[in-house]
Amino acid sequence: MSFKFEKLKIWHLAMDFGEDINILIELFPKKEMYNLSSQILRAADSIALNILEGSIEQSNPEFSRFLNYSIRSVSEVVTCLYKAKRRNYIDEELFIKYYNKSFEIMNKTIAFKNKLR
Repeated sequence: MSFKFEKLKIWHLAMDFGEDINILIELFPKKEMYNLSSQILRAADSIALNILEGSIEQSNPEFSRFLNYSIRSVSEVVTCLYKAKRRNYIDEELFIKYYNKSFEIMNKTIAFKNKLR
């Protein structure tokens, strides 16, 4: 037995990404604990959470709506990455690494959403 979302590659990618972001925020200063660190982690976790919520007994249009929420959360992560880079919490190399992971998740989620139609 398994839940529908457990079979989705995008859910697994999003789950791994959330854990990666959890490690990344260790580089942020303690003063950001309740600000940028919290924001980027909640946004990253929201990607997988919205995928699972949309997959549970939802129609395809409803599932698509939740996938849109996931895509928006990816964009929120990217904006937080820009903030972290501008504040010198992460270097260019880390920024590019996480930016590219974000881009991959976004594109795969969009492709999956388009298959639901």
